[in-house]
Amino acid sequence: MRAWWMNVGDTDARLELRETPVPQPGPRQMLVRVRAAGLNRGEFIVGGLVKAGSSKAMGIEGAGEVVQVGSEVTRFRAGDRVMGRFPGALAEQVLADEAQAMAVPANLSWEEAGGLPTTYMVAHDMLLLQGGLQAGGWLLVTGVSAGVGVAALQIAKAIGARVIGTSGSREKLEKLRAQGLDVGLCTRRPDFHAQVMDATGGAGVNLVVNNVGGSVFAECVRCLAFEGRLATVGYVDKVLQAEIDLQALHAKRLVLFGVSQKMTSPAQKAEGTQRFVQDMLPLVASGKLRPLIDRRFSFDDVPAARARMEADAHLGKIVIAV
Repeated sequence: MRAWWMNVGDTDARLELRETPVPQPGPRQMLVRVRAAGLNRGEFIVGGLVKAGSSKAMGIEGAGEVVQVGSEVTRFRAGDRVMGRFPGALAEQVLADEAQAMAVPANLSWEEAGGLPTTYMVAHDMLLLQGGLQAGGWLLVTGVSAGVGVAALQIAKAIGARVIGTSGSREKLEKLRAQGLDVGLCTRRPDFHAQVMDATGGAGVNLVVNNVGGSVFAECVRCLAFEGRLATVGYVDKVLQAEIDLQALHAKRLVLFGVSQKMTSPAQKAEGTQRFVQDMLPLVASGKLRPLIDRRFSFDDVPAARARMEADAHLGKIVIAV
């Protein structure tokens, strides 16, 4: 079968389309014929989630049909439509752990299913499991037009929260108004505190999702309300250091946390999957929550898809049709 790999140097990553053997499922695994896989920026950030000097199979999420199941798999059988966080999903076939697989709702296309798991599960973790966002609360998302940003916006609106988003593109902000964006701030700089406070009546926001990185971290802290929370999920600015206002952290009883699957155990990943199935899949199945797909690329066009992502030209998820 064909599979995309990435060879990582000290500062860059080179893509390679390889011919590889079809993997065989273990007792609690399934072999899945991939129909679509989502592309994620973190896969390309050398020194972040990608280790320099390594070589790895590409893809961290996908959707497809079950071809073969292991001897201990009980929830799925051959022919079922599944989606999930499947390492190596940018391939014609991939192994999927049963505990991290979800049934694809009937109303989703392959592209929507392939682009849903990572960003929407991350947003669910940030907003609900760790962020405590509630109906009527305020959410600030820096870099709101990225995949995780759009997912956070959609989930927040689905639970009745209000959303402020920043982006360097006025056009993208205007398009996101159709997704429920309450306040759009056109900026890539740490200069949005005054506008955030004005929008929230001087109270600040209950939760910040920081997609941008260290260059806006201090400004995000300034925007937090009493007992506010700040989630760090990305650093596209490549700024990995930032000052922390300890007085604000102390006096306002703030909580700062990160969201990543890199060091979580299989049990933690399985628990996160089940919580997502319980909390979010009913909203997906009802049509209240639907992935926003930016563009669909063919399997041979992964380099072009990567270029679009790294140029910040996308709005929502970039998906590869396999």
